Amino acid sequence: MAGRVEGKVALITGAARGQGRSHAIRLAQEGADIIALDIAESIPSVDRFYPGATEADLAETVKQVEALDRRIYSAKVDVRDYAALKAATDAGIAELGRLDIVSANAGIFLHSDKTHEVSDSDWNDVLDINLKGVWHTTKAVTQFLIDQGQGGSIIITSSSAGLKGTPNVAPYTASKHAVLGLARTLSNELAEHSIRVNTIHPTGVATPMILNETTFKLFLPHVEHPTQEQAAEVFRTTNSLPVPWVEAIDISNALLFLASDESRYVTGTELKVDAGYTTK
Repeated sequence: MAGRVEGKVALITGAARGQGRSHAIRLAQEGADIIALDIAESIPSVDRFYPGATEADLAETVKQVEALDRRIYSAKVDVRDYAALKAATDAGIAELGRLDIVSANAGIFLHSDKTHEVSDSDWNDVLDINLKGVWHTTKAVTQFLIDQGQGGSIIITSSSAGLKGTPNVAPYTASKHAVLGLARTLSNELAEHSIRVNTIHPTGVATPMILNETTFKLFLPHVEHPTQEQAAEVFRTTNSLPVPWVEAIDISNALLFLASDESRYVTGTELKVDAGYTTK
């Protein structure tokens, strides 16, 4: 059924590539206009593991949404900077006229050997982006959604690591558990306004965040330069279904359901797209 979010406007953080770009395209395919926000620059702590998104990546998201004949407002903004995020959000709403869907998707993934080896700076970067950045995103949109008076859907990207303890990624796991608590609280606070708040919990997703040598080495520490093919065999053992990871479109399809009126009475829910990871 086409047009499942026809006439709606969706704000997406981390929209330059990966899941964020996939969400923008999928929602645009179903009729939504897009507010696409991304830091679109390198973050030093992240660069040790995988390269950050760029302004060219964000421009490509814009290009692909416009190719679907949908309107898009984009801005280079860091979710850690609430003032800048609020200004970009307000500008996007002013240009596109309304807001209905919010995808708090921006996040980073750092790992270490053991929790006690995590540096303060790495801990702060992960929690500031993955938790505070999500809170900033919801804070920037909530009053507008209330005042607009037409409900809305806030969808927070958590992780299978938000439901299950995951060794060697303590900051990430802590942040993804924390946003689940935030979502549960918001779902109770905003229900009277018909604003729904849910979380999505993916297993590994085939994006630059996962498909890089440093993450492969997390699973194959004794291999000097592990390949994607070698890593896939190990990743496959973590899921119940016989796949090493899922694709970004799999998460986007779940997000589309939560964004659409098909889920009009779904709130405070954890939607797992985890290939059975959390059942093992």
